[in-house]
Amino acid sequence: MEGSFEACSEAADWLRGRLRVPPKVGLVCGSGLGALAQEVQESQSFPYGDIPNFPRSTVPGHEGRLVVGLLGVAPCAVLMGRFHLYEGYSPQQVVVPIRVLALLGVHTLVLTNAAGSLRSPWAPGHLLVIRDHIDLPGLAGRNPLVGPNDDRLGPRFPSMAAAYDPALLRHALQAAPPPLCARPGVYVGVGGPSYETPAECGFLRGIGGDAVGMSTVQEAVAARHCGLRLLGLSLITNAAPGGGGDVTEGGAEGGGGDVTGRDGDDVTGHEEVLAAAQAGTRHLRSLLVALAPRLATLEHA
Repeated sequence: MEGSFEACSEAADWLRGRLRVPPKVGLVCGSGLGALAQEVQESQSFPYGDIPNFPRSTVPGHEGRLVVGLLGVAPCAVLMGRFHLYEGYSPQQVVVPIRVLALLGVHTLVLTNAAGSLRSPWAPGHLLVIRDHIDLPGLAGRNPLVGPNDDRLGPRFPSMAAAYDPALLRHALQAAPPPLCARPGVYVGVGGPSYETPAECGFLRGIGGDAVGMSTVQEAVAARHCGLRLLGLSLITNAAPGGGGDVTEGGAEGGGGDVTGRDGDDVTGHEEVLAAAQAGTRHLRSLLVALAPRLATLEHA
C-alpha cells in the first residue's frame, strides 16, 4: 500500500544500514531552495531513485536527493526536492519521505517552500514563518491519512491545533536575519498545477490566507501524525501590488506566478520564481544555521 508502514520501514532500513550519522532533524527544500543543503557538513548523498519505495521528483528546481550530515551541531536529513499532488502522486505517496524520516529517528521537521504573497505588505525576499495553514485539498478529502489507520505511524485522529511548534516559531522570528523581514502568517495549500485566478486569490485572502503554494500541507499533516515537532518557512517570491485590490503571487511550489497586475501583462512564470527563490536562499541558510543549536536539543513533541 502506498505510504504504508511496511513500505516506509523498508526505505528506512535501507538508509539506516548506510548512514554514518542518524538524523534528528529533517529539512524539506522547496523549489529553488536546494542550496540549503550546502550548509550540511560531513554529508552523505542518496538519489531518490536508489531509495526503496521513494517517489521520483519531476519538477524543475527539485534535485531529487537526500543529503544526511551535520547542520551545525544538529544531525540533519535534507530532502532536496519534494513531491506534489499535481505530479499525479497520491497524498499517501507525497508523505512517504516524511514517514521515512520519522522512522529514522527524526524528531523535528522544517518545511520550506517558495510561496506567493496574498498581502501587499509582503515583498519578494520576505519570510512568512507559518503559524497555521489552510489545507484546501485536505478539506476536500485529499488527506494523507484517508484510509485505514496504522497505529504504528500515529493516531487515527491527530490534532492539528498548534501544529506548527509555537516555541520554534518564536525562535525563528527572533533569529531571522534582517533582509528576510520575517513575520508570522497563514499558508494556504492548493492543488495546482494551474496558478490561481484573481478571484481565487481574493477568496484565499478573504478566508485568512497570507501566502499560497502547492505543497507543504500534506507533509505537515503527516509530520504531526508521526509526532514530529514542526517549523514552516515560506520564502515570498512575488508580492501583491497595491493594497490588495490587484494580486500577483508566485511560488514554484507554487501559488500563482501568473496572476498579474491591472492590465494583465506582467506575467511571472516558473523560471522567474526559481530565480527569486535562489536569491533568497542565502538568508534562509543563515537562519537555519542560527536555529541549529536549538533544533539539536529538541525531542519528539
